[in-house]
Amino acid sequence: MKIPIPTIHLFERLDRELITLLKSLKPEDWHKSTLAKQWTVKDIAAHLLDGNIRTLSMLRDGYFGTKPEGVNSYQDLVNYLNQLNADWVNSFKRVSPKVLIDLLEKSGKEYVDVLQSLDPSTKALFSVAWAGETESQNWFHIAREYTEKWHHQKQIREAVGVGGLMERELFYPVIDTFMRALPVAYQSIKTNEGDLLRIKVLGENGGTWSIRYSANRWVMDESSQPPVAEVELEAEDAWKLFTKGLPSLEALQRIRISGSRELGQQIVKMIAIMG
Repeated sequence: MKIPIPTIHLFERLDRELITLLKSLKPEDWHKSTLAKQWTVKDIAAHLLDGNIRTLSMLRDGYFGTKPEGVNSYQDLVNYLNQLNADWVNSFKRVSPKVLIDLLEKSGKEYVDVLQSLDPSTKALFSVAWAGETESQNWFHIAREYTEKWHHQKQIREAVGVGGLMERELFYPVIDTFMRALPVAYQSIKTNEGDLLRIKVLGENGGTWSIRYSANRWVMDESSQPPVAEVELEAEDAWKLFTKGLPSLEALQRIRISGSRELGQQIVKMIAIMG
């Protein structure tokens, strides 16, 4: 099959970039605040390790640990995952940065091996819920994993004042995956049949995406039809907005909307992470 958003070839490079970055940090860098609310640089590094370990345990070894209870809605799932994440990060407060890097370096290689072993066309173990899916194919699960690894590393880089990861090869698959959340962000908005909304992420690493209102729901669309609303935003603003790193009010001051402002400004409510 032709994979809609190929990302598997990027994981090894992204992992090398992470390890190189972490090895370059000064002791004080590990305690710096990040865009991830209460998490420090070290907390995010621990969270990235959690992602590796969970994948190895569940997808490679078929081991799921305790079964979640009382998860009956999307918000229940978000709350459950947030608690899992917090428990893991708190337990790593006592672990040194050196040990953390060693564990990330070893598990990262095994993690990539597991993802490479997945058939991209078969059903994923976990759906991409923030895109409104109850069942997803593995290519989408892998792309979602890539966005997780990318945006958390980017949060570390922002915190310590180091750029990177914004070249088109690494960034475009992230934003292309994020845009799969567009129909969900607009699901409460009603408009005229056939109306088109267009989103432009500016710069050489950006692109254009559209959704159309059809049969009382929004769907992804590649039409060149003139939109009733068009939103333009910078690449740096886009990834932060969609990962809850840019407040909605600030985002409204930074984006440019032409056409229906009511329709365009809904973009600030789009989230492409579980949250």
